[in-house]
Amino acid sequence: MKRITQALRATILGAFALGALVTSAQAQSWPTRPVKLILPLGAGSGADIGARLFAEKLSAKWGQPVVVENRPGGDGFIAIGAFTGAKDDHVFLWGPAAAFTAHPYLHQKLPYDPNDLSPVARVTTTIVSMSVPAVLNINSMKDLIARAKAEPGQLTWATVTGATDFVFAGWLKMDGLDMLKVPYRDPVTALNDLSENRIQVFNSAYAIVRAQAEAGRVKVLAVTNRERAEAIPNIPTVAEVGAPGLLFDGLVGIYGTRDLPNDVRARIAADIKEIAADPAIRTRIIATGQGVTPGTSAELAAAIAEQRKGLEAAAKALGVKAAQ
Repeated sequence: MKRITQALRATILGAFALGALVTSAQAQSWPTRPVKLILPLGAGSGADIGARLFAEKLSAKWGQPVVVENRPGGDGFIAIGAFTGAKDDHVFLWGPAAAFTAHPYLHQKLPYDPNDLSPVARVTTTIVSMSVPAVLNINSMKDLIARAKAEPGQLTWATVTGATDFVFAGWLKMDGLDMLKVPYRDPVTALNDLSENRIQVFNSAYAIVRAQAEAGRVKVLAVTNRERAEAIPNIPTVAEVGAPGLLFDGLVGIYGTRDLPNDVRARIAADIKEIAADPAIRTRIIATGQGVTPGTSAELAAAIAEQRKGLEAAAKALGVKAAQ
């Protein structure tokens, strides 16, 4: 009996070892054909520039073309649909988690299964800023909050994505502030109105307001990211200035099929981290208004979970229930 048990144990261990070798071989042989990165944003956005920088390096490393395909519009549904519909381990979704984390609160029914967006690697973090017109003479978040309380309903605000829009509205509710929302389709129009004091608060990617801020027409009060941005280290986070309800990290990551082998995920994440360490790549990414924050699939999943907690808090304050 003892010999039989030992033989059985050896067989099981051998099977596990063989499975590990097969999985490792899959990771080493992948990719076997061109890889496609689908983005929910248009050409020229920070995430798009980053994707193209990494795609060039990944293509050289993998020995296969890595193609970036822009599919903007439809609140991210167009790109997500193209990705999930492909059902292909050589097709990935690349972009901000904000493209989908707020969907359950903004839409009664989702045209995709959220479980199909499986984290592969964290890549960068978009700097998200809180800005006001320079002529408003508001120099800090404390000043802004005091002004909003003194003049309820008189200040106007705008954002550019569904997720940041939702978080901002939730923060106003949680902090008992009354500001008037002005909807915009085009962030450039919102920026122009901000610089002319036609709107008073703009919650957007720092890249959008950067030129006007450097020209002195717009003042950046804080970043909503968890940590200060390397590009503007003198600007505090919202947590530092007493507005933690505005916390929103602009996570940018890669998402693959749910059955993508773990070794392939690990390989992609490791390759992304190696490329991100290149000083030339890092400099160019930072210049687009992003932080370089590569990480594993587990780290991306944890960061997404944190982002969803913030959205849940905003939803509770606004009395909004998530779609089932």
